[in-house]
Formats: sequence, C-alpha cells, structure tokens
Amino acid sequence: MKRIDEILEYIANGTKKLSVEALLDGGGITAAEIADLQNMLRNNVSKELNSLLRADLIIKIKGRPVKFLHKQVIEETFRVQLKEKQIQVNSINEILLPGEQVDPFHALIGFMGSMRNQVEQGKAAILYPPKGLHTLIVGQTGVGKTMFARLMYNYGKYMKRFSEQAPFIVFNCADYYNNPQLLLSHIFGHVKGAFTGADREREGLVEKADGGILFLDEIHRLPPEGQEMIFYFMDTNSYNKLGESERKREANVLLIGATTEDPGSSMLKTFIRRIPITINIPSLQERTVEERFLILKHLFANEAHRVNKPIRVELETVKALIGSVTYGNIGQLKSNIQLVCAKGFLNSIHENKEEIELDFKILPGNIKEGLFNMGKNRKEIAEMEMVNSSLYITPEGSKGMDEADASELPFNLYKLIEDKIGMLKEEGLDDSFINKFITTDVNIHIKSFYNRFYNIKGGRERILKIVGRNILEFAEQVQEMAQKELNRKYSDRFVYAFSLHLSAFLKRIREKKYISKQVYDPINDQDEEYRLALIIKDLIESKFEVSVPDAETTYVAILLKSVEEEHQGNVGIIVAAHGNSTASSIVGVVDSLLGSSNICAVDMPLDVSPREILEVIIDKVKDIDNGRGVLLLVDMGSLLNLEATIMERVGIKVRTIDMVSTPLTLEAVRKASIFDMNIEEIYQSLKDFRGYNNGNAEVKAEKVSNKVIVTVCSSGRGAAVKLKEFVEKVVYDLTEEKIVVVPAKVRELDKVVKDLRAKHTILAVIGVKRPSELNVPFIPLEKLIEASGEQALRELLLNNQLPVMHTNESIVVRDLCEDTLKEFMTYLNPHKILGLLMNFIEQLEQELEVDFHYAKKVQLAVHTAHAMERMVIGEGLIYQGEVSLLDQRTLDAVNRSCDIFASSMNMKLTNDEKYYICEILSEVYNCIPE
Repeated sequence: MKRIDEILEYIANGTKKLSVEALLDGGGITAAEIADLQNMLRNNVSKELNSLLRADLIIKIKGRPVKFLHKQVIEETFRVQLKEKQIQVNSINEILLPGEQVDPFHALIGFMGSMRNQVEQGKAAILYPPKGLHTLIVGQTGVGKTMFARLMYNYGKYMKRFSEQAPFIVFNCADYYNNPQLLLSHIFGHVKGAFTGADREREGLVEKADGGILFLDEIHRLPPEGQEMIFYFMDTNSYNKLGESERKREANVLLIGATTEDPGSSMLKTFIRRIPITINIPSLQERTVEERFLILKHLFANEAHRVNKPIRVELETVKALIGSVTYGNIGQLKSNIQLVCAKGFLNSIHENKEEIELDFKILPGNIKEGLFNMGKNRKEIAEMEMVNSSLYITPEGSKGMDEADASELPFNLYKLIEDKIGMLKEEGLDDSFINKFITTDVNIHIKSFYNRFYNIKGGRERILKIVGRNILEFAEQVQEMAQKELNRKYSDRFVYAFSLHLSAFLKRIREKKYISKQVYDPINDQDEEYRLALIIKDLIESKFEVSVPDAETTYVAILLKSVEEEHQGNVGIIVAAHGNSTASSIVGVVDSLLGSSNICAVDMPLDVSPREILEVIIDKVKDIDNGRGVLLLVDMGSLLNLEATIMERVGIKVRTIDMVSTPLTLEAVRKASIFDMNIEEIYQSLKDFRGYNNGNAEVKAEKVSNKVIVTVCSSGRGAAVKLKEFVEKVVYDLTEEKIVVVPAKVRELDKVVKDLRAKHTILAVIGVKRPSELNVPFIPLEKLIEASGEQALRELLLNNQLPVMHTNESIVVRDLCEDTLKEFMTYLNPHKILGLLMNFIEQLEQELEVDFHYAKKVQLAVHTAHAMERMVIGEGLIYQGEVSLLDQRTLDAVNRSCDIFASSMNMKLTNDEKYYICEILSEVYNCIPE
C-alpha cells in the first residue's frame, strides 16, 4: 500500500472512532499524530495531506493544531452530501446544513450518548399534538436543567411549534415560598385594588408566557396552594387574576418545571399526575469520560473568548479538573476552571506571555486531588484513553460564552485582576506579594459567588427548607448592613435567627393573628442598634408591604445588640470511631458521669464510604462549634487526618487526637467544660495521654526556645496561622529541637522581625514577602512546597548547629500523600502505611535509576495504597491490558520492590495489581527528561 493510501485509511478509521459530539466540538486527526503512530516523517505526512485535500478526499479544520477528517465518513455520519471542493473550515458546523437552522439539541454535549434518551423525551414533549406535554426536569444542582429547558424552547422554534417571538419566562418558586398571595400575584397577576398597595393592574407570568414556555425552577418549593393553582390551569388553560372571582382568562402556555428533589416526596400526587413527562438529567459523574472532556473543552473555550488569549492546558491538569468535581456538577467544574484560568492569567501578565499556560503545579490542592479520582474502575480506565493529550484553545476557535444564566459570574474576572495589579503596583509592592494577594482575592470572589449555588450541603439550604429565599436574602442584606454600620462581625446564627423571626412575623400578619403589644425588654432608643433597627423596619415595610409595630423594632435592636453579650461556649468535642455504636457508647458513658456537655458521637459502619462519613463529621463540626473550635477524637484509618480538609471546608479550627478511649474522652470533656481550656491547651495536654494509670496525664511544659521562624501571609491572620501550622509540621519532621513559629501580617512583618531579633535568633522568614533586613534568610512560600524550599530549610537548621534527621524523603510529598489518602482509606491507617509506601517508591527509583517528580510520587503512592486495601478485602483488579507489552525491566523492579509489603505486613499484591503499577511507571518513566 502506498504511503498516501495508508494516511487516508488512517484518517478514515480515526474519523469513524470520533463521536458526533467530538466531531462537532472540533475533533480530528493531526499531522503529528499520523507521523508518530505511522512512523513517518512529518514533512512527508504534510505533503500527502495537501495532496489528499486537493483530491477532495479529506476536510481541513483550521486552528492550532490543524486537524483533518475523512470527507466520505463525515457525509455518512451526518447523512449529508457536501458539494464544496477542498473544504477548509474553522468548524465542521460550518458545512452542515448550510443556510438552514441546525437542531438546537446538537449543541448539547452527549446528545447522541448519555443524554440521548433525555433529548428524545424533550423533543417528544415539544412535538406531541396538539400543544405539547407539560414536563418535569429532575437532577442535582448544577447539571444544566435550565439549559435543557431552553434547548426545548429553541427546538420548539426550530420545528415551528412556537413563533420566533414566543416568550420563554423563568420563575424561581423559592422566591415567594412563604407568601402564597404574592406568589399568586406574580404567576397570575392582580387587578387594581386586589390588596393593599395594588394601585394598578399587574400582568402575571402566565399572561407573559402566552404562546411560549413558562419555566418554573425549584418547583418543589411551591406550597400546596400554589401547586393546586398551577394544576387547575394545566387542566383548563384558564385562570383569573388575584382580585377576580371568575376564571375567564385563557392562555396557551407549556409548563416546564425543574427540581433537585424526589418529586414523589416533595410534591402533591395530584400535581405530579398532571405532568406526563419526567426527564432525569444525569450528574457529571454519570457522564462518560469523553463527554466530561468535551464539557471541559467547551468551558475553556468560554474563558478563551472572555480573556481573548489562547489557553494551553497540560494533560495532568485536564485529568485533575475532570476528576475534581465532587458535588456541584458542571457548575462546580465551571468555577474550578475559572479559578485556574484566573491564576494562569495572572502568571501570563507577570511573565509577559501572549498565552495562558495551565500546568499541574499551579492547581489548588483540592483540584490536584481530582487526578486521583480518575480511573477508579475498569470502565473509566478504558475511557480515559481518549484523554491523552494537552489542550490548546484559541479565542478564534472558541464558541464564545453561553447564554446568560444565573451561574455566570456577574463581573469580568480578568478585568478585575488587571485593575488590582495596576493598583498594587502603584503602591510599590513587588510581584511576589501581588501574585499571592490576587490569587487569594480571586479565590474568595469565585468561591463566594458559586457557594450561593452549589454549597448544597450547608446550613443555608437547610434554612431554605423553612423560610423563603427572598426572606433569607433580605436577612443576609441586613447582616451585611449591620456589619458595616456597627463595625462588628455577625455570624450565620444571626442571619438564621433573623430569618426565622421575620418569616414567623410575616405569617402572623398574613393570617391576622399578630397581637400588637410590647412583649420584649425595653432598650434605650438612643443606642446605635436601635437607630439601625429603625432603618431595618423601613426596609421591611417597603419590601414586604406590611406595617411593622414598635415591638418588632425593639426585637431587631435586641438581636443586633446580643452579639456583644454572646458568650462563647466550650470547645466542641466529636468522638468518631469505626463500628455501629462504638462512638455512641463512649459518649454515653461520659455523659452519664459528667452530665450534658458540648460533645457528640459519629458512628462509622464499615459499609459506609469515608466520603459520606466526612460529610457527616463536617455537619457535626458546624453544629457543635461555639466559636472556639472542635476537638476530634478518632480511632484509626480514614478518620485520623481529617482536620485540614474540615478546616478548609468550614473555616473552623479543628484538632485531632487518635487512639480514642473513654478515659481520653473524659479528660477532654473535663478540661473543656470544667476548666474552660481553649482547644490548643486541651490538644497539647492530651496528645500523649494514654489513660489514668501512667502516673501523669499532663504533658510537662517544655522550655521556651530562643530560635524562631516567622511566617508571613497577605490574606489575613487566619491564613498566616494556617501557614504557621504547616511550617511547624515541616520543622517538626526535620528536627526534634524546639523551634517557635510566629505568624505575622504583611504590613507588620518588619516590626515583628525587629522586635523578635532583640531576644531571639530568627532562623528564617517564610511566606509571601521578604523582610527589609537582608541578613534574615527568606524562603518564598512557593519554594517551600517544592523540594528546593524544604532543602533550604534543612540547611538553615544545620548551619545553626541544630540536629537534623537524615532522610532522603520529601516531607511535603509525604504530607500530600497523607492528605490525599485520608479521605479514601477505610481499613488501613494512612499514617501507618505511608512509611512503607515511601520506601517502596524510593526502591523503585533505585531499581529504575530515575527520580520521579513529586506529583508522580503522590500518584504512585495513592494507587498502591488502593491496591493494598483491595488485597485486604479480596477485591483485586483484573488486568485488562496485554501483559506481553509491559517492559520486563519495569516488571522485575516492581516485583522486587513489592517484597517490602510481604516482609512488613505479610501482604502480597497480585500479579494483576503489579501490572497496573507497571503501567503507571511506564507513564512516569516517559515523563522524565533526558
């Protein structure tokens, strides 16, 4: 076969393997791919491709890199006849049905895959005679229910079931959850004089949606009266406005509802029966890896369009982002991508680059962990073969941003970054400080925005089941105003207390059960809280159209003032242990001996996943914290090192002590409740406690060291303390010598250094800003995370004649491995097996004569740890690859290195598990530069 024929055959086979979604999203075969896999010279391949294009046998997709498709295969796939010759286009969409509209559902990733049935249901609902079928869309937060409803609307126009001017009206049913009258008014409208303040006739949503679609989001939040009103309208197409006695108005409206709840448990059965079609949208985890990859590409295209710069994404970054989504579906993936792009954009400005480069090292820790979430089962391992290359997305080749939706950032993130860089540079701050400051700032902006939509497990969602969204959002506005006017911090408890009271007050007013008399303690009307309460009273009257009595004003003032008098309670204590009732038994004994206290139990049955237990513990931490932190007493395994994850998620100080027992719990409760000790004092006094028979339950006070390390962070005291704890851990692992770590704010750094030098030896300053005194050693924060920073700290200790433990092992790598394993290990203790894993990796490096990058070490350690757990429960993987293709030298190295598990734990990995380790090693080995 001639070379040109081989290339044409390869393109034909490659085009057939691509899904319809991949083809529409810019998929194709590159010249480099053909040259590599066909063992041809690149120049020769390019020459033959030009010949095939001139012969009109292939299609050229312009971009970087240029891609090619087989013309006849495209014609057969899309059932079209392409009359144009030597086709060169930016996208395959340009040549499909030229001059005609394209089925809107073709824009939906997965419309021929995991979403195929849903698309057919949506089309049937629109086309069913005579006027379509009312539909309910069910799915988790962030899966794209609103987008699917809009696609149904666009399909109706495409099929001429709706006119081009047909309306698509969106209404969130949670907004007026507790006010049926206002709900009725919004949906059906009202006439003049229908209620107090109705000074003119108002058009309702049904009237606005006549001839189109009314989309009712969060439809499960409709109260029973609202559901009854809606299903009567569905039955008859007739309605009346509020204030009218007869249903003489008519409207032709197709209703589409959306819910995150089980319809059978949250809605009236009579209502559900009137909705003939229910469409279940799969979560992102239920999509194929290929579809998740295409969704990720689409979201990156939006960012490339927004920032007007090319974006280059490293392969491991692609995999980490795909695996990083744990609860928020496409919405969470979008926020993760925007956060990473913002960091890459900041780097591109500092380095004066024309493109944004996103490599693995710039990812936040929670997104890096996504790399290890990929490929946990054989199906995903097979699907992951298509995620085998980096991404390069140009603004010219991107599709632009989605239609406006509630989950789109309301600000230009990249403009925000540029403006802040300019402002900080004018203040004379260096690039390192600016980079850290803006990274933190961007993180806060994005997380605070998306938490409104995707923090579905928090207290906010729980309170929304009780009060309406409009009430909660009003309470949050009051909280923000009070913090600004009174210059003090108000917690979520204030928001929830105010929300509940306001909801109850409005209900009593609505039901005419309010008795207007003074029932609260009087308050000085000259107090600043009372003056602010008067303003809040006016806001309530304006927003909710009610009259607020003086008693309510007094209550609001007392609530505002109570924050000053609120006494923080004791340190919270959580006992968490494996077994159906182990933790509960310990807590029961303590409670009977010491009485009620701030303590609770978390039992951990072995059939419940570690991630579920983590969510339970996080909820308990939020419930039990009184502002003084929570002490976590655990037994083993995945519970051992949860504190970092919990603190990152909820921002509450957590300390962990293992080997929980009844005596240890008694001591913790005694010191928290009777002696009112803070969390750090309790932790230090109990970390070596092993019962009452050791003669000394207390830890002897150590001499205060005169050697200190200063940590400096730009994002406030909390971040500086967190950095302090991290440095303490690194120092503790390097030396047994007592070294004090002192946190400092950026603006106070030089003063802190000057004050400390008078009485102490400052070994180093670690963080985001270099001190003015040049003779004080400085280690940038980003260097500490790498091996070079750890080595620099080791040398500083040696130069100061401090004993340093001799080890070739990276402490940071070890910590990253331990942090990653803590969520997933159920039967093995991550802390106990980590040393074995590090020795295993070190031996592999010696056997293969290579030095693995730290991220690769983590990947290898996590995979091997999972393999060890599979050996414990007898569920080892079966290797699906071709054993004969594995490198024999690598296999021999794995066999010899695995002997460490047999000698230390009497555990043997199966050959199939070793084969998978060989695959990872071949991947790692290929990544090492020559």
